[in-house]
Amino acid sequence: MTDAAVVDTDRGRLNAWPYWITLTFVPLVILAVLQGGWAILLIPLYGWVLMPMLDLALGKDLRNPDPDTPDEALFWFRLLTWIWFPTQFVLVFGTLYYVTQVGTHSTLEIIGIMFGIGVTTGTVGIVYAHELFHKSNRYERSLGDLLMALVLYGHFRTEHMLVHHPHVGTPRDTVTARYNEGFHRAFARILATGFGSAWRAEGAMLARRGRSPWHLSNPIWKYLVLQAAFVGLAFIIGGWLGVALLAFQAIVAIWQLELTNYVEHYGLVRKYLGDGKYEPVRPHHSWDSAHQVSGLLLINLQRHADHHVHPMRRFPLLQVYDEAEVPMLPTGYPPMTALAMIPPLWRRLFNPKVRAWRKQFYPEIDDWGPYKNGTLPPPSGAG
Repeated sequence: MTDAAVVDTDRGRLNAWPYWITLTFVPLVILAVLQGGWAILLIPLYGWVLMPMLDLALGKDLRNPDPDTPDEALFWFRLLTWIWFPTQFVLVFGTLYYVTQVGTHSTLEIIGIMFGIGVTTGTVGIVYAHELFHKSNRYERSLGDLLMALVLYGHFRTEHMLVHHPHVGTPRDTVTARYNEGFHRAFARILATGFGSAWRAEGAMLARRGRSPWHLSNPIWKYLVLQAAFVGLAFIIGGWLGVALLAFQAIVAIWQLELTNYVEHYGLVRKYLGDGKYEPVRPHHSWDSAHQVSGLLLINLQRHADHHVHPMRRFPLLQVYDEAEVPMLPTGYPPMTALAMIPPLWRRLFNPKVRAWRKQFYPEIDDWGPYKNGTLPPPSGAG
């Protein structure tokens, strides 16, 4: 009898079970909360050290599944993303209750535990939220909103869907990292401008329907209400300490999200066509990776070029491109995000890669000066 989680397609077999590796974070969090001490270190060591080592050992997965596989055949892949919100809800608020009401952890241990929670909500929760709010049905989008509210970053859905995808690689996109822009500067810029960008995007959508941005149909109100509800629950459980710990794990998760955004598009821009218009989004406007184990952990987020070309495609069906078509990262995401934390080293490795990318895909552009900072559209004569 064929396992229901194994799907036969025209291009081979798709097995859902390896992707369930993300659930291994759950016992690690429980162990950290109950044991404290050295067990707290297992969460970051697992995601940031063990997974990259396994990537090196097992290499890349260059197989491309059949992109026309129907949704009905992907139940076990979809179920994995559906169950994560209740799982994460219990992990976050169960931990808040334990460390504020039951446990006898030191202050340093509590900080370490909530850091580990943030690693989990960032590495798994936000990645799953991203998958969910790219889908057309309201149930999945709502699960994505709930996951983002748990890290107090609900506006990310609007910013991602209405700004990032249509405007990636242009000055309008908040999270496209500019050439030579260090991560810390990019992070501060995104935090300062992201909410306002999302508000303006939703306002423009409402204006087309003859409504004010203050209208109750603006989804940003929903994001804020959900976040307020979770902050209120944290206060009921642990008072202001509970609120502070919830906010701390959110900051850790958001930091990981924006590190990933930074790595995915650093220095890659779309050609300016004049009159405020840019070329269509193409695969070479994202850094790609096909490393096997981190691909399982991050449900193929690293196949980012195909995601931007086919944003509604479910994660098990994302394609990997040939290196002649897209710029490739030398490793999976975890080592790259670690490198991004050290801007001089990042620039030393990636600025030459960006310059090589320019020569490969835009040999006709001689003057990249107008594109350098990404703050203004280049003059219409530049390329």
